[in-house]
Amino acid sequence: MERLSNLTAAKLKATIDVDILSEIPLFQQAQTIEITSHGSPNWARSYRIDTKNKEGVDETYFMKVSVGDQGREALKGELESTSQIHNVVGNFTPKPIGCDSFKALPNAHYYLCTFYDLAEELPEPTEFCAKVAALHANSKSPNGKFGFHVVTYNGDLPQENGYTDTWEEFFVNGFKHVLNLNIQRGGPWEEMERLKPDMLSKVIPRLLRPMETGGRSIRPSLVHGDLWCGNAAVDMRTNLPLIYDPSSFYAHNEYELGNWRPERNKFSRSYFTAYHSHIPKSAPEGDYDDRNALYSMRFNLQAAALFPKVTSFRESVITDMKRLIAKYPGGYEQYEKSLA
Repeated sequence: MERLSNLTAAKLKATIDVDILSEIPLFQQAQTIEITSHGSPNWARSYRIDTKNKEGVDETYFMKVSVGDQGREALKGELESTSQIHNVVGNFTPKPIGCDSFKALPNAHYYLCTFYDLAEELPEPTEFCAKVAALHANSKSPNGKFGFHVVTYNGDLPQENGYTDTWEEFFVNGFKHVLNLNIQRGGPWEEMERLKPDMLSKVIPRLLRPMETGGRSIRPSLVHGDLWCGNAAVDMRTNLPLIYDPSSFYAHNEYELGNWRPERNKFSRSYFTAYHSHIPKSAPEGDYDDRNALYSMRFNLQAAALFPKVTSFRESVITDMKRLIAKYPGGYEQYEKSLA
């Protein structure tokens, strides 16, 4: 996605006004419209839109604006992700309204949903984890495969969402993809290149294949895909938990919890315990912590690509790679022999 330059951001800030909004059908019947900036990451701008409809009722919306072809696709991915989540767990996520391109602003695109006043605090574990578990348990892949029907974005990183029959294949495809993004964004990474063959041929098969062999299987679950503390909050009106900014696909449900492992994301062990009170750990349970570390590595790789100047992300990935490679030098083959 094109990162908004200061010039482009300033132009958008000055240009997104009532006249521009009037081209959107939702606002054409509004008696009054007020638009204010509402926080803007590097790859988009966000706005709160307060309106009064023709009956005199106040209505408030959230709008995200991005630029370029990838900006359009990222907003489309957010709409599709949010729609799918909302279909399963309702008001656990904002109700999506739609996305489109501005006619008066070439190459600028918008996403709209209902607006929520959020308390900047992590939801308490019990109800939050019950809702996350319900999303995973009650969702169903439309074709029984792992993946998603559109590309979704983690920040401004496109994910590899192509459908596969096995979770191992899907994870390997995504893992290779995010490694490549790291090189594109952060430059050469010799130590990772040296460790990559053993990660792909030994560690990943050893930790993921046992869940899909020996009579076991994984049911693809819809995941939020980027569920860290910055994408979860409490609705101040209802005091209920809310998740947003998803980058979804159908995955092994435990993948979601990989983003809870890093301390920076503020999910304590109580969240894991609360979650697994609804959905037990997958078998073989003895691999659980190392699977979680592997999934966490994927999120740390995404963070390293998003913020290439923060060296600690790459360092944490290398530390985990070395530990897992040392622990599983024989890969899946050695695991198979241990069962004989």
